[in-house]
Amino acid sequence: MIFVTGGTGFLGRHLVPTLSKAGYQLRVLTRQPDENHWLSKYPNVEVVCGDLRTGENLEAVQGCDYVVHAAGLFSMWRMAGDFEATNVTGTENLLAAASRAHVKRLVYISTLAVIGNPQPNRIIDESQPPRPADPYQASKLKAEQVIKRHHQQQDIETIILRPGAFYGPMGDYAFNRLFFADPMRGIIMQMDGGHYRIFPIYIADAAQGILLALTEGKSGEIYNICDDPIAHRDAFDIICEEANIRWPRLNIPAVIGINFSRLLSFISRLTRREPFWPLGLRSYVFNDWHVTSEKARRELGFETISFTEGAKRTIAWYRAGKPDCLPEFDG
Repeated sequence: MIFVTGGTGFLGRHLVPTLSKAGYQLRVLTRQPDENHWLSKYPNVEVVCGDLRTGENLEAVQGCDYVVHAAGLFSMWRMAGDFEATNVTGTENLLAAASRAHVKRLVYISTLAVIGNPQPNRIIDESQPPRPADPYQASKLKAEQVIKRHHQQQDIETIILRPGAFYGPMGDYAFNRLFFADPMRGIIMQMDGGHYRIFPIYIADAAQGILLALTEGKSGEIYNICDDPIAHRDAFDIICEEANIRWPRLNIPAVIGINFSRLLSFISRLTRREPFWPLGLRSYVFNDWHVTSEKARRELGFETISFTEGAKRTIAWYRAGKPDCLPEFDG
């Protein structure tokens, strides 16, 4: 049996079906079971109410051989303490409970963003030292360190996955909003001519990477799971072609984009609402992310669909009205 955290989020919406269809029995932790009735359509899924931040009901991990820790708070506009409570304290609470339950293996879903601001022209593999550039990234790196400590104590076999920027059906934030939702409503903001390279991963491919890590991953290892990096302008080219979008693009110099974000962030302190372009986007948007997943491809058998195919599926989901279901959009 697998104990799953984060099973009701963007990744979880793809992860639970993937693990379920692979034949695993799942126990999914959620703070809001009454709001996630879709889980009941999987006969091998048990839902338990609990909270990582407080440790509530984490004893439910008892009897599970594996843990997939996919829960985490991700936002471009939150206070550092919010990230610490969920991403660090929550991980500490889960690892303590998993250790008491003698879990065999835990797969932790971190992020490639822990690298921070990548060095120009350097290939980002698993050996590159992380240098977080914002509170979210710092909290994910601290959670990785919690995982590593338990591995060193030989409590549990641990594997850390660092996925790229999620995109695909069932999500409407970050990459999906900037590269799909905004262009489809006429807003295409291309920074410095769109030459910067981003690090996407189709969401269902991320779920498959987790499935592979459960059985093929080597304990103590870190794996990047990501598609080939793509320049912003090339991503927009593909999306505009597949969605038949003919809107003009706003080519914005980086200095104007960053100062605009600063202004919006200042205003948001008064409105208490996330700005349209949070300053937290800076390290993601104004860098070249030359990421390689060669290690995961070699050791896990990890594969990805093309960005063109992923874009087609994502556009189809948006045009269908963003339905709260998967089968027809995740073939």
